Amino acid sequence: MAPVDICPHVLDPSGSIRHTEDEEQEQLAEGFDYQELLHNSTFCLVPRGRRLGSFRFLESLQAACIPVLLSNGWELPFSDVIQWNQAVIEGDERLLLQVPSTVRAVPNKRVLELRQRTQMLWDAYFSSVDKIVLTTLEIIKDRVFSHLSRNKYMWNSLPGGLLVLPEYSTHLAHFPFYYLGLGVSPGHEFTAVIHAVSPLVSQSQPIMKLLQVVSKSKYCSQIIILWNSEKPPPPRSKWPPMPVPLIVTDGRRKTTSRFLPHVAIETEAVLSLDEDTVLLTSEVNFAFLVWRSFPDRIVGYPPRSHFWDPLKHAWGYTSKWTNEYSIVLTGAAFYHRYYNYLFSHYLPQSLRTLVDQTSNCEDILMNFLVSAATHLPPIKVAQRKQYKEVPPPQGTKSATWANPEHFAQRQECVNTFASWFGYMPLVHSQLRLDPVLFKDQVSVLRKKYKDLERA
Repeated sequence: MAPVDICPHVLDPSGSIRHTEDEEQEQLAEGFDYQELLHNSTFCLVPRGRRLGSFRFLESLQAACIPVLLSNGWELPFSDVIQWNQAVIEGDERLLLQVPSTVRAVPNKRVLELRQRTQMLWDAYFSSVDKIVLTTLEIIKDRVFSHLSRNKYMWNSLPGGLLVLPEYSTHLAHFPFYYLGLGVSPGHEFTAVIHAVSPLVSQSQPIMKLLQVVSKSKYCSQIIILWNSEKPPPPRSKWPPMPVPLIVTDGRRKTTSRFLPHVAIETEAVLSLDEDTVLLTSEVNFAFLVWRSFPDRIVGYPPRSHFWDPLKHAWGYTSKWTNEYSIVLTGAAFYHRYYNYLFSHYLPQSLRTLVDQTSNCEDILMNFLVSAATHLPPIKVAQRKQYKEVPPPQGTKSATWANPEHFAQRQECVNTFASWFGYMPLVHSQLRLDPVLFKDQVSVLRKKYKDLERA
């Protein structure tokens, strides 16, 4: 008779054994469900199958059930970069009776760490065939180009090696994910990138006031104007004098150009702004200080949200002001400059082409990317007034939001992006961060950000 796979027994936290294959039919008849049993278990036995390995191993990872390996000599997948001792327990198949006492001896803190690591590894490398293949190719590339290879910390920490591109850097401190682990903080300055689509016809245009407001921030290092107007940019003499360097660069009339990894951006923090954004310097300063505490997130003002429409069986997009949001628009938001590189080199060309063809959804796509990397929502901060799009001056190009197709396109974008990612990465949040004493009934003189209190 040909050998057959031996299904693991499932162990509860007390170490008692619950059979799952030999008695599977009997359990089902008694009302047990194998998948439910798997997901409710703490430890899962993974004995050898037809060969050394077993499909039960991936089954356990997916269910956040700690694999207890009983296959002496089994080399686990991607073991040259993945530290499996942080996710599995290796037993000896010759000493089966010792397994219950072994798992009982694992402290609760260690159990939590093991289960968290199983989920991290599953999501990062094993949740799809595409990820398994891509992980294989990236490991080979690291071997060939060892001078541009990821270290084991990158492979074994969130967001995983596939979202840490060594072509950008091989230093942990250059990425937004590792500040806390390294015990360091991001830089004290930011670069403002203003997306300009309207020709400069008046000194009273919103962009002129925006330049003055941003340049007054003590944290502003420089301002880059990404010129995407059909007309050529005006000479430097037409721009107002400022205490920080001003760079005007050609955006090639592409919507995605606002997220290109521009060489001129030298700071870790990027403040992305639309030309018609209305802010105060104190709002900019407060948002930047919040971002320094959450450098892996998008931190900004105008929120939006997604939802599931059961009638259309599709994702929806809403701009209604509610207590819940999952998107912060990049018309006024801080983020780490690495996400520009990830946007340009990780996302497929097809998604960027869609954004350029519609001149829409680049902000949604960036939110998808950051939430996919962090599994966390963006952060909304307090502002003096609700974010409103200001109609362009008469005779200038109309804003894209005024187009009746604009909202419908954004609905389609949400579903297109979710389809490419294979799931919905956006995460809802009800968190808003305000300055201390914000709106409290005390003298405004006691408050650091006084301007935020005045309408």
